[in-house]
Amino acid sequence: MTHPRVWLITGASRGLGRAFAESALAAGDRVVAAARDTSPLEDLAARHPDHLVPLPLDVTDRQGVFAAVDRAAAAFGRLDVVVNNAGAMLYGMVEEATEEQIRAHMDVNFFGAVWVAQAVLPHLRAQGGGRLLQVTSMGSGGGMATVGFYGAGKAALDSVSEALAMEVEGFGVKVTIVQMGGYNTSLFTAGTTNTEPQARYQPLRTEMEAMWGDAVPPEPETAAPVIMELAALPDPPRRLIVGSQSFDHVLQMDQARAELHRSWEHLSRLAPG
Repeated sequence: MTHPRVWLITGASRGLGRAFAESALAAGDRVVAAARDTSPLEDLAARHPDHLVPLPLDVTDRQGVFAAVDRAAAAFGRLDVVVNNAGAMLYGMVEEATEEQIRAHMDVNFFGAVWVAQAVLPHLRAQGGGRLLQVTSMGSGGGMATVGFYGAGKAALDSVSEALAMEVEGFGVKVTIVQMGGYNTSLFTAGTTNTEPQARYQPLRTEMEAMWGDAVPPEPETAAPVIMELAALPDPPRRLIVGSQSFDHVLQMDQARAELHRSWEHLSRLAPG
């Protein structure tokens, strides 16, 4: 008999996190749904009173994260799949961003994810294994104007997660970097902090806005089946792009980057290191 899995999902009150929680519940699993504000989860908790536990969590508070993860592990007796999904957007040019905005952004997108990983690992190790899904972005492989700090935080999380995967594999813990494409969430509305625009950047800002376009991206629930299948794989990949269009776009970026390296190979090889 297969026992229901226990999920801990951060940023679960909306968007992708909410979609992942609903999908896990539909599969008969148990979910600890963590969010800074858990009130949007009240309807879901009412429909699944024995399978869903809302958990107030501010991922920027390291001490609070460790205490909350202890409560999450106690809720159903274990943790099988941890989805490190909480995140935010800092939108604007690098020069425009204040120190306060940058530090607050990295506190959520990078340090918050690290605190959650550090807090869950003792639980996963003690029970002999588990899954840690680190939600980053298909754009984390390179910076782009107006979303440079978002990409920077996700790239940093990519890098530390690669190291983490090597470090904990011997304990039966499988880490996967989940590079999400664009979905119709509130990341660019409720989850966004905007810089104070400088007039000198308006032409580029207009160009970038035109490039983003106004097409409506797919709904978050369309990504949930990928996460469910990924969590069930006995030997999951360390990195997975989620989204067909995003997959093609990442391949194109990788090819362009390889061509750029080759075009300057003669200069690179002047040094022996």
